[in-house]
Amino acid sequence: MLRNRWIQLGGLLMIAAFILLACVPIGSEEAPAQSAAATESESGEAVTADTGSDDADSSDTSDTSAEATASLNAGVPQLSADLITDGVPPPFRTRNFSTDFSRRTVEWDSILSGGPPKDGIPAVDSPEFESISAGDEWLEDLEPVILYSHGEVSRAYPLSILIWHEIVNDEVDGQPVSITFCPLCNASIAFDRNFDGQVLDFGTTGRLRNSDLIMYDRQTETWWQQFTGEGIVGKYAGEQLNFLSTQVISWGDFKEAHPDGEVLARPNMPRNYGYNPYVGYDSTSRPFLFLGTPDARLEPAERVLGLTTETEAIAYPFPALEEAGVVHDLFGGVELAIFHKAGLASALDSSVISKGRDIGAVAVYERQVGDQLLTFSPNEDGTFSDAETGSTWDILGEAVDGPLAGETLTPILHFDHFWFAWAAFFPATELYGTD
Repeated sequence: MLRNRWIQLGGLLMIAAFILLACVPIGSEEAPAQSAAATESESGEAVTADTGSDDADSSDTSDTSAEATASLNAGVPQLSADLITDGVPPPFRTRNFSTDFSRRTVEWDSILSGGPPKDGIPAVDSPEFESISAGDEWLEDLEPVILYSHGEVSRAYPLSILIWHEIVNDEVDGQPVSITFCPLCNASIAFDRNFDGQVLDFGTTGRLRNSDLIMYDRQTETWWQQFTGEGIVGKYAGEQLNFLSTQVISWGDFKEAHPDGEVLARPNMPRNYGYNPYVGYDSTSRPFLFLGTPDARLEPAERVLGLTTETEAIAYPFPALEEAGVVHDLFGGVELAIFHKAGLASALDSSVISKGRDIGAVAVYERQVGDQLLTFSPNEDGTFSDAETGSTWDILGEAVDGPLAGETLTPILHFDHFWFAWAAFFPATELYGTD
């Protein structure tokens, strides 16, 4: 038992060291903070502390955290918290930020140093794209990509790139978009960069909250919680970014569905693209720099599909979706069909991403098509059939054969995250399959 705990501790230390050594740009004006790591007390209980060298000693603050609820826009999660203007300055160094630190919605002691300084993990600000054939030279079919489509353009953003950069600021057929990925929470989320009459672009603060990436916009230097899209410190504290619908699918499925699509090219930076610096992290029992107690209903790093309404949140464990193939459910007054398709590698398992264990891709759609409520079942080839018309559907919700060929199911905004993070931001979440 003790040996296993020291192995877990060693893994956390390696993650912290790797982030510091591999992600901090050469010539940074600010020395990186020392890593934060989990240590164990003699009793065997985990104790996690932020030991960043850029932090002063934290002063005592109240332990009232923002309560997670759903936003006024159906399906979009949002923190609901009052603006705090008590004049208490942040207990860490802020010299590289022009943020208005007099405005916040969270307590200072919930914000931890992840190690790298501001922009120590560099966003991709001038993304270049290449053809399917060029992507095939370095991407394997099972590798995970984030699919985002707008207008006539469909693009794939490989997690093998985002795992090193976390943010891509892009414009897709006239739509300014930020594609983001927090490896520590397994959170892939896209945001509309149009906000308050301007186009924002985002960078990394080097800070975490509930182990999740805190972004900042370069126009006002407001700090934004990646997991929920809410401003938590600065001019736009309490404001909400708009989410855009994406899917995490395999490179093979992207190619088949979008033969004329584009794929994000590897930036000209010294990174080991295709390799995972968080080896085995998707089976960790101790999330990095997570101060809370993980919800015991599932293992911390169990993947879940999350949905919200204005008043509710629900999580569907991947193992339950994999076993069923299709889950029909009523949530938020909408009849849903949730698909699971095998053939997608985890980006956070093996050292080589393409060799990661198969976790499968998920998608959520409305069951109603015209005047019909369809009932789906999985097929052995990874497609799905409806009982009412016998049509065949793919993981992207398009009927590829049968009487409804060419029809498209209405997608539902959903989130693919680690359980510990979903439950931390949505503590009242329902868990599918439990009473």
